[in-house]
Amino acid sequence: MDSLPAVLAGQFSQLSVFELSAVLLAIAYLLFAIRQSIWCWLCAAVSTAIYVYLFMQAKLYMESLLNGFYFAMAIYGWWVWDKGSGDLAELPVSVWPLRTHIVAMAMIASLSLATGYLLKRHTDAAFPYMDSMTTYAAVWATFLLIRKVLENWWYWLAIDLVSIVIYWSRELPFTSLLFVIYVLLIPFGLVAWTRSYRAARPITAPA
Repeated sequence: MDSLPAVLAGQFSQLSVFELSAVLLAIAYLLFAIRQSIWCWLCAAVSTAIYVYLFMQAKLYMESLLNGFYFAMAIYGWWVWDKGSGDLAELPVSVWPLRTHIVAMAMIASLSLATGYLLKRHTDAAFPYMDSMTTYAAVWATFLLIRKVLENWWYWLAIDLVSIVIYWSRELPFTSLLFVIYVLLIPFGLVAWTRSYRAARPITAPA
């Protein structure tokens, strides 16, 4: 199998302007999200709209549906964050209990098995189970991101690692590279949001 640089160089002349635009906007989205900037949602809206088309072409139907969801969530995310920076105090970073995440992961696994089975049986979908798992996990992780729940970064790390394999296999090398970049940037998001969470917590005076 050719190396990543060789494949990227070989396909540069055939580069899809749509894919490159979606990748650049997606990188901008994550950088803005790390800084908790509302502009992340504008970048997300345009990028995901492009990816709806690209993933349909790649027969990644759940990923295409997911990006339609992302588009709607980008609008909702803008509204939530804009509301938080308006009349209300800025939406703070929070941490949710482990029990909540265990229940969420169990539901993600169950839905992924059911949807993956249906896709495998009735469609020509590529990676039906993996595609379903990343889709449902990303729906949950997006909700956590919008609500500024710190644990969203751990979900995205797992999702992005799986996505690298899926997109590479479906001949979307630049999108695969995007998720490599995501994996490298996620620790910065985790550190930045952890600092924000700690800074917002009330200081308890010693007894």
